[in-house]
Order: sequence, then C-alpha cells, then structure tokens
Amino acid sequence: MATETRNARGAAAPRGASFSLSDPMFRAAFYQIVVVGAVVLVGWFLISNTLDNLERRSIATGFGFLEREASFGIGESLIDYSPRDTYGRAFLVGVLNTLKVSVIGIVLATLLGTLIGVARLSSNWLVAKLASAYVEIVRNVPPLLQLFFWYALASDGLPAVRQALNPLPGVYLSQRGLWFPVPSHDPIWQAMGIAFAVAVIAVIFLRRWAAARQARTGQPFPTGRIAFLLLLGLPLATWIAGGAPTALDMPVLAGFNFRGGLVISPEFFAILIGLTVYTAAFIAEVVRSGILAVNWGQTEAARALGLTGGQTLRLVVLPQALRVIVPPLTSQYLNLTKNSSLALAIGYPDVVSILNTTLNQTGQAIEGVTMIMGTYLTISLSISLFMNWYNKRIALVER
Repeated sequence: MATETRNARGAAAPRGASFSLSDPMFRAAFYQIVVVGAVVLVGWFLISNTLDNLERRSIATGFGFLEREASFGIGESLIDYSPRDTYGRAFLVGVLNTLKVSVIGIVLATLLGTLIGVARLSSNWLVAKLASAYVEIVRNVPPLLQLFFWYALASDGLPAVRQALNPLPGVYLSQRGLWFPVPSHDPIWQAMGIAFAVAVIAVIFLRRWAAARQARTGQPFPTGRIAFLLLLGLPLATWIAGGAPTALDMPVLAGFNFRGGLVISPEFFAILIGLTVYTAAFIAEVVRSGILAVNWGQTEAARALGLTGGQTLRLVVLPQALRVIVPPLTSQYLNLTKNSSLALAIGYPDVVSILNTTLNQTGQAIEGVTMIMGTYLTISLSISLFMNWYNKRIALVER
C-alpha cells in the first residue's frame, strides 16, 4: 500500500521535496550526477596516469615544440615553407593541403555524382547501365585500393622526366606530374580577383531583386544571362584596363626536373581523383533517391505546362529533391574530408603525414594526435554547420 509523506502539521509534503529513489525526478538527477562523476574520475585517472608516465620517461608535455625548427622538407605547399621554418608553420602547411584536397574534391564529387545520379534514371538503356555499373563497381572497392591504383597509374604509367610527353606547347606530363604555364606575377591578377568577387556579390543582389520583381509583377528577368555577363565581363574589363598583360611563366627542363610554371604532383592527382571517384558513386545514389522521392505528378504537371525535359529537371524536380538530398549529402562531404587522411599511404603531405613526421622527431605523440583530431573535428563541424544552415534555408515552409 502506498504511503504519503506528511509534514509537521499533517499536510502532504510537495512531491519535488522528496529525496527518495522512488521519486522519478530525484532518481533522474541522481543517476546523471553519478554518470558525470564517473566520467570525470576516469578522465582524471587517464590524464594523471599519462602525465606520470611521460614524466618518468623525461618527455616534455605541451605545445612549445611548435616554435622549434622543423628541419624536414615538404613536397608541396600553398605557402612558402623551408626546413628552417617551425613545426607550427609545417602544421599550417598540412592543414592547408588537407583543405585543398577536401574543397576541390567536394566540388568535383558533387558535379560527377549529380551527373551519374541523373544518368542512372536516363531513358537511354546504355547510359543508365553504364552509370549503374560505375556505381556498383566503385563503391564496392575500398578507397585505399583505389588510391593505390590511381597513384600507380600516375607514377608508373608515365615516362621519365627527360622523355616527358608534350601534348601542348609548355605542357609536360611525366612521372613527376603535370607541368603547365601560368600567368606571370602581375598586380592585375589580384585586381581581377577583386572584380570577380564584386561581380559575385552583384549577382546575389540581382537574383534577389529579380525574384522580388517576378513575385510582384509576374514578369521574369533574364538573370542567368546578366549574371554570366557580369561574372565574365567585369574581370575582363579590369584586365583590359590594366594593360592586358599576357606574359606567361613557362616550365623549363633544368637538370633533373622542370622549373617554373605550375605542377600537379602524382600524389595530389591520386588523392584527388581517388576521393572524387569514390565519393561520387555514393552521391550518385543520394541524387537518384532524391529525384525518385519527388512525386511523378510534379513531372507530369511540368510537361503539361510545356516544359522540356531539361527544364522539368532543373526547375521542378531538382529544387524539390534538394530537400531530400542535402542531409545524406552532408554525410558524404564529411566522409570525403575524413578519407583524405588516407593520403598518408601515397605520400601526399596532408596534416596527418606532417604531424606523423613531427611526432616521430619530437616524441610529442599525444599533442600530435590531439592536433590531428582537433583539425578534422573543426573541419567536420564547419561543414555540418554550413550544410545545416543551407538545409534550413531550402526547407519547405508550410502555411
């Protein structure tokens, strides 16, 4: 029989004032405090035990080693670097190399995956079967094996430097990579970059104005053509106004390698193509499922209005499919970013490769692994925040 707690005056005590495990609120708070306390104790034990072991082995702790001279070279970097620079700058080079592979890979995988996903639904039998074969073959082969395949193709399948292929003037293809000319240094290129950024901002405002105008008057505005003219014409006008410089930095064979121009190394080629091809197979399935999720009546209604197949796909189906595609697409972007750590296997100097060399030289294993985890955690959370913002922006607003 249930009993009721009463105070000194004989009235029933409030339920929240009870400290018995039979009270659900007290029991929930009690167990949560116990779990948090256990986690803190385990964390304290692990940290203190690790610090004691490091002290016994005379291994210094902390991140002071980042200010010491690195004394090792890095094959390719987006910023100036030499072995005389610090471990901190070497770490920055690795982060930038990881970001370069991830950003370019995400863009290329999205384009290729969308194309393959649409091709799987094509009414053309051959196109649909080729797209299906691509998806089934690529996504069932481990990404590490694919990286080895592309690296072997780029390094062993091409001639040596002195016998480099020369398909176009100034373009050389060999085991050391693809060399091609680039515009010589000139302030006008920075001005053109600023002009392009201004054009992008102008296009954003133009799209908003055109959408508001169409909603108000029903009159469409040729936004695509105007945007194309702005994006192309503004930088071109800046280039002409700056004297239209045409000087090129041409690659020239000097000794055992080419100098000048710009090079795409076999390592970068292998990691970029490998991740792009692998991730595109999964994105293709995401795109295909998103398109199939759109009611067929939408397509029939679009055709009844006289829209062509391309217009139906671009204006009716894909905008609605995006609401289904974006959440799983975010997971594929995160997978591509994390799989970039496989670059260590083929010698591309990403953040894992550089910090692995750093911890081997300094013995700062815990700090090195922590920096690797922090780097990937930061990049992944940034991607998730952006994609969640975009998903909310395109979400269907019900009235």
